[in-house]
Amino acid sequence: MSDEAFSDINGNRISLDCQRHSDICGEFTVSSPKLSFLKVTGCTCALWLCAYTIFFFTEVTEVLSVAIMLSLVGMMGHLHFLKIDHESLLVIGSLGIQMTASYASGRESITFIEMTKVKDVVINEAIYMQRVIYYLCILLKEPLHPNEVGDVVPVFQSCKPRLNCLIEIYKQCQEILAQS
Repeated sequence: MSDEAFSDINGNRISLDCQRHSDICGEFTVSSPKLSFLKVTGCTCALWLCAYTIFFFTEVTEVLSVAIMLSLVGMMGHLHFLKIDHESLLVIGSLGIQMTASYASGRESITFIEMTKVKDVVINEAIYMQRVIYYLCILLKEPLHPNEVGDVVPVFQSCKPRLNCLIEIYKQCQEILAQS
């Protein structure tokens, strides 16, 4: 299943790209839509309109400079720290699991979990704002008691895919984990 269209928990379109590199290695990438030019333009225009209104009544030119700086810094901060374009999960059965979040600015955040620490990959459910949502998570072993679950690491926290997308990823993860 490659590049099929899915949706997130809010109904926005996302895409899933599944690549099997071998029997014990697979990569799953969930991509969200790019930043909307109309939304950015609308927010910028609204901020500048407020600044020009304040400038009209107060005739303080610093208001305009502050508005321009706030919009530029806010946009750059949003792209660098908040807007995640795609998240990927790389499962290598004998080595471990790597989670990567790629931001709109090009920055990447990578987390690696050794396979010796992984107990299982499961789909969990949670109650979120008066509805039940599903999420994929990695169960980690308790260091002192290997048969118990020590920690839960959620995957695809930004994209928040729906259950049908998570099932595709879950099935292939389980196939890889069963091979190793």
